[in-house]
Amino acid sequence: MVRVRFAPSPTGYVHVGSLRTALYNYLFARHHSGVNILRIEDTDRTRYVEGAVENMLRTMEWAGIAFDEGPVQGGPFGPYVQSERTELYRDHADQLIAHGHAYACFCTPERLDQVRKAQQAAGIPPMYDRLCRNLSKEETDRRIAAGEPHVVRLRVPIGEAVRFEDMIRGEVEFDSRTIDDQVLLKSDGFPTYHLANIVDDHAMQITHVIRGEEWLSSTPKHVLLYGAFGWEPPKFAHLPLLLNADRSKLSKRQGDVAVEDYRDKGYLPDALINFVALLGWNPSATEEIFTIHDLIRDFDLERVNKAGAVFNREKLDWMNAEYIRKQSPEELLPLVRPLAQDRNYVVSDDYLVAVIRCMQERVRTLPDFVDFASYFFIPPDFSDVDEKYKSKHWTPEAKERLRALLPDFESLERWDHDSLERVVRAYSEANGLSAGKLIHPIRLAVTGRGMGPGLFELLAVIGKPESVSRIHRALVTLS
Repeated sequence: MVRVRFAPSPTGYVHVGSLRTALYNYLFARHHSGVNILRIEDTDRTRYVEGAVENMLRTMEWAGIAFDEGPVQGGPFGPYVQSERTELYRDHADQLIAHGHAYACFCTPERLDQVRKAQQAAGIPPMYDRLCRNLSKEETDRRIAAGEPHVVRLRVPIGEAVRFEDMIRGEVEFDSRTIDDQVLLKSDGFPTYHLANIVDDHAMQITHVIRGEEWLSSTPKHVLLYGAFGWEPPKFAHLPLLLNADRSKLSKRQGDVAVEDYRDKGYLPDALINFVALLGWNPSATEEIFTIHDLIRDFDLERVNKAGAVFNREKLDWMNAEYIRKQSPEELLPLVRPLAQDRNYVVSDDYLVAVIRCMQERVRTLPDFVDFASYFFIPPDFSDVDEKYKSKHWTPEAKERLRALLPDFESLERWDHDSLERVVRAYSEANGLSAGKLIHPIRLAVTGRGMGPGLFELLAVIGKPESVSRIHRALVTLS
């Protein structure tokens, strides 16, 4: 049975790259009727952020990514939090030492820093110089017994080729001379990522490791550890990097990278999931909108690209708009209602549904419903009117026409799209005008804007008393 895991470290927000990793694991597991596991890798206590686990769980739930085993669900291979498994890692570190695959290192941070600086000055890639690698067992035991602080390092074979097959990249090979004698167990007794990851993946019977490309250089160390323990390694798949438009690595310096940012800015989870799924993989040359069921059905790791994937914000905006249009106004109501409340807009559900219906074809994100159309909720203050638009359409002649038209508006019994259009067009024809000579000044008077949904549609939503009142006010205050 396929068993995969998403194994984040609780170091803060959820990066969109982490969301893609979690999603690909989920799709792969569901495609193969396998098991998707959540494991919290919190052994680096210096980077641990309080509340990060809870935030990650909320984010995954919002995105619709479910787990079959984990800290919440439990399972047969728990606990699923690494800080609760430290004894297991120490036992395995002892096994490695006993079989000659690891050794105790007593070098101080100060010495390691001096070595690193000397190597950098000489133009040599910084690596541990293996000073403690050949200490005798007697000296090692004596220093440990004396309580001397130490770490446990992997004894990397010298002059060997370390090979593994990657499901995305094919055969990958590293020269062992480029592989550092990695720390496996720190002086505080906590394991590093490398040891804990391998031990847990084996103990939890993980069959496929799907993770980001940044872990590719660590994989030879993991392959060596699997060999040292005599274990069969899982299959590896390293996902391409996410890139900015200039093809630099996606980073917060150039825009939002946290899933929470996109959630809070009004992106729908289905849209973000659809978009992220296609960052490096696409099941179709022509289609771009896929349900989660489509993605599960078609997902194939071997069709994931090797090259980095550009995070195109404009495409995400387009896709989110498509998902907004796919929903009914009633379905969008509970998502838009809190946004209106945050701005102290007090309206009924029926009114807000009418606003959503009016704006649905014009928005890209949920806040657009209230931010781009505040005139549905409050009268315009005309402080940010487009002066070019006003000078063109708010002329003395236009104001006289509005004054003449107002009695026809006030006498209307049915205040709906068709009735409003009939009144405006009848006046225009009777006075030898194009309808635009009335439509533009009416829009400016009622909304303070030069663009938006159809005039008669928005007037019908705002209603007769408010629309007429705004026109009267504009004729008095808008110069």
